[in-house]
Amino acid sequence: MHTSFIKSALLASALVLPVAAGAMAQEDGRAILTAVPQQLTAWVENYNPYNATTVLPTILDFMYEPLVVFNALQGGEPEYRLAESFEYSNDQLSITFVLREGLVWSDGEPLTAEDVVFSFELMREHPALDLRAVWPKLQGIEAIDDRTVRIDLTEVDAGLIYQLVQVYPVPKHIWEGVEDPVTYTNPTTVGSGPLTEIDRFTPQEYIQCRNPNYWDADSLHVDCMRLPQLANNDQVLSAAANGELDWFGSFLPDIERTYVGTDPDNHGYWFPAGSPVFFSLNMQIEEPGLNEAFNDVVFRRAFSMAMDREAMVDIAGYGYPTVNDYPSGLGRAYHSWNNPEVEAEYGQYTEFDIEGARTLLEEAGYADTNGNGYLETPSGEPIRFSIIVPNGWTDWVNTVQLAVEGLNEIGIDASMQTPESPAWTDQLMAGDYQAAINSVTTGVTPHYFLDQSLHSRHIGQSRFQSARYANPELDAALDAFNATTDADEQAEIMNEIQMIIAADMPLINVFNNPLWYQYNTSRFTGFFNADNPHARPVVYSGVPERLLHLLALRPVEN
Repeated sequence: MHTSFIKSALLASALVLPVAAGAMAQEDGRAILTAVPQQLTAWVENYNPYNATTVLPTILDFMYEPLVVFNALQGGEPEYRLAESFEYSNDQLSITFVLREGLVWSDGEPLTAEDVVFSFELMREHPALDLRAVWPKLQGIEAIDDRTVRIDLTEVDAGLIYQLVQVYPVPKHIWEGVEDPVTYTNPTTVGSGPLTEIDRFTPQEYIQCRNPNYWDADSLHVDCMRLPQLANNDQVLSAAANGELDWFGSFLPDIERTYVGTDPDNHGYWFPAGSPVFFSLNMQIEEPGLNEAFNDVVFRRAFSMAMDREAMVDIAGYGYPTVNDYPSGLGRAYHSWNNPEVEAEYGQYTEFDIEGARTLLEEAGYADTNGNGYLETPSGEPIRFSIIVPNGWTDWVNTVQLAVEGLNEIGIDASMQTPESPAWTDQLMAGDYQAAINSVTTGVTPHYFLDQSLHSRHIGQSRFQSARYANPELDAALDAFNATTDADEQAEIMNEIQMIIAADMPLINVFNNPLWYQYNTSRFTGFFNADNPHARPVVYSGVPERLLHLLALRPVEN
């Protein structure tokens, strides 16, 4: 769910109870890291890594380790964990993983290829556990020997590996006797990751400590993680300002004053770019004037040039988002994939330029033929539309207001509507709207979000493809990207994808939502930040790079 900046800021003014002072201590000589990976009213004791609802937020990555972590900030570079390598077959229809030698579970039992195969087969037998929806794309899985696993695919799909490595292996010797693995809460907590031992558990706090048999123990310098129960942003702010948290991610209003200012030497934050936010124009709309305008790349370019992206970030977003002025929509998070030729040829169309937008429209035949102050299409049809934005999403509402001002200034009769969030989603999926502000989720490579928002097969299937844009040339290029595993070929195809998108500008990208992340160096150092941008820095579940982050931390010597 999208977070409203202003709503969150109002919450932050409430009086709250801080985390207990003891939460800050290095107890019994142990280095205990206090983190907030999730905000909720009470912890539920569920250690099942295949549970999508009540599982505790530190089970994936910390109790159970993945085969490989693909580092999105480093162009998808593989960082090997339980696996020491993977290799595609010549026909790219099989992937073979080789596990590290000598792996054991936290109870000392060997961790072998049989455990990996068992975990995948468990999902085939119980589809509710297949959270990454991998089995429809698999022919089968086989243990070649104790350390080697081969997974056979139904078709070449280079993007599937990012889902496969997030099937976290569980110990066969524990789980094979479980009657119902879907409802199983996994009280044994036998895992493979750095922190497997539950030292304490209550609905208000739990402490998760070091795996006594962790294969990478030499890299682990945090003995335990303490997870206090905090329900919302205001409680997080209170604890953070008091210096009680080490690693967390939350909206903090006026962060320089409310957090950094309370301990400038130790309190920091970093908001790398996350999900792209864009305006979409319904290209399949049946209104003649809008259909003509929305399907005209000149109109879309002028729309883009009327967007004051800096103001949207600074005013509507309190400075937290990141401007996205890439003509391809790529955004800074994926700059390692950037095609500089795209910027050189089409960069002018993402610059804020009111006069340039007016000139562009005038030269294309848009004119105010009836004297009402607004332009008509070259064929004389009126252009009048509203931009929908969910009610209460204050930062987005303010963004749309700025967009409307820019469009009005170049002679476009645009306005804003604020349906409730569920209605907004329904309208986007059904194509029952004129224009909208929207966003799309991201993956390890830019292909994922570009495919989700622009491939024609997603029209009507997802709110991400709200433009209802269909371009066979782009579809073919997007399909070709995952039809090869050769990095050089993928880079060439991504260059082509960017050029197609920039030339046609099907979406008007304006900024990227931030990844929320704050840290405190008074007790631990090594935190990722703008000066140490090794990987996505967040602590919340769903970002496997948080395992790399944990292993980078070092306690401050007293």
